[in-house]
Amino acid sequence: MLTLKDIQGNPSFRLLISKANEYLSLLGYTEHGLRHVTYVSTMTAYILRSLGYNGRTVELGAISGYLHDIGNMHNRKYHGPTGANIVFTELRMLGMPLEEICTITTAIANHEEEIGIPVSPVSAALIIADKSDAHRTRVRMRRDHDIHDRVNLAITDSSLTVDSEARTVTLDISFDTTECQIMDYFEIYLTRMEMCKQAASLLGCRFRLVINGLELLGQLQREPAAPQAVSEVPASQAGA
Repeated sequence: MLTLKDIQGNPSFRLLISKANEYLSLLGYTEHGLRHVTYVSTMTAYILRSLGYNGRTVELGAISGYLHDIGNMHNRKYHGPTGANIVFTELRMLGMPLEEICTITTAIANHEEEIGIPVSPVSAALIIADKSDAHRTRVRMRRDHDIHDRVNLAITDSSLTVDSEARTVTLDISFDTTECQIMDYFEIYLTRMEMCKQAASLLGCRFRLVINGLELLGQLQREPAAPQAVSEVPASQAGA
């Protein structure tokens, strides 16, 4: 069976990842190279493993995370489905079982917030892992006019944790408000965070977004307090 190590050691995949990152660099996008795909691969596997999925599902998640952005070498638009088609062909040539290829490519095709939806545990874990990778180290060049650069520069630290008992997935961010305002984060990340909520729900979890110690998404809705019974006052005592 093909493993993540096999995929990482494959020169064709390394070239495809490099070409995708080169293309996005020319457009001024944040880093999408080996650092990003390795992080997404690791975190996709971590989410699935923490929630008790079997070893092969974890491995397929890791492979999906590593290959998820290859479609960017052709165009940023619809890079999910484009990448899925490329990966499908490459994995078929390597002899991976078709059912496993379908799991991987469906996850890759659905990781974009514009057109994707979580449809399986692997796709849901990939979505959360991918959207959690926001950090100042991803900025290639400082452009204060670009909101994506300002927001990423403002994120000084971030961590993604899974609590299997509480069934929560928490993205905890440290945000430097001297770089930009937290509202700027939501301007570009709100739809991505909503997608993470959907993905966590498919995994049977609640997604929590915490910025500077304040929980901004994921709080449980409290049931309204039951109205207290009011004793009727006899008319003869009214106004006494």
